[in-house]
Amino acid sequence: MRNNKCHGNCVNFNTSASIGQCTNTGPIAALVTPSNSVTIKVPVELGAYDVTSHLVANISFPYPVLEIKDIKKRVVITQCRLITRTSKGSGDLFSGGEFPLFIKGYVRKNIQYASPVHGAGGDCISSDIKSLTTKVHFECMTTVELDNLVQLPVANTSSEYDFFRAQDLGPGFPEKDQHLSSDLSQFHQISTQAYNEIPFCELIESEIIEWDEATDRKADRPVDEGCFKHIVEKMVLRFRIKVLQKQQVNINGI
Repeated sequence: MRNNKCHGNCVNFNTSASIGQCTNTGPIAALVTPSNSVTIKVPVELGAYDVTSHLVANISFPYPVLEIKDIKKRVVITQCRLITRTSKGSGDLFSGGEFPLFIKGYVRKNIQYASPVHGAGGDCISSDIKSLTTKVHFECMTTVELDNLVQLPVANTSSEYDFFRAQDLGPGFPEKDQHLSSDLSQFHQISTQAYNEIPFCELIESEIIEWDEATDRKADRPVDEGCFKHIVEKMVLRFRIKVLQKQQVNINGI
């Protein structure tokens, strides 16, 4: 049941807020541009990097596996974050150098395999084609050196201030004595919020080298047919990513 006390209107706009004409100052030039240039906001490539990671996974199949027919793989990046320091002022808006890059994702694998039909035996074995889809997750951190400058985030600020107030102490105190302090019933604050452009990544290409080996294969003789339900997988994962950030750039006007 909805609680009207919690979800009711907490502001009466008819009495506590008004809509009037706003004032502005501008246009504000974020960058100094020549008279024959214009400023556009576009993604700027901070750098491109080849990242290598090594993965080991144990995979179990729901049905016995006679042989693996094919494995289709797809690299998925779920998080790519460049961590930078904050700006120290108007003269420290951009920075180069080395920064940590946190990467998180997984390799989606669809394994197609032949599973023998129950009761099949002899020289001829009938099998069904089945598939198993699994995700092999990875997470790593690498330090990258930027080719271009990154725009540093500007930190938010918050400042509180009070007003002096003198109050009578009341009965039991000398008449000339007073309570000298600020007023706890009031709160005053100046705060600023900066809406920064966060660096982001693009996945360009990937390469996977893998070894899949059965760990529980059973057969009557070493050269005969056998089945297994578990494999251990070793992968060398390489992928290329670009790190970009939307920035204001000057271009020559036409």
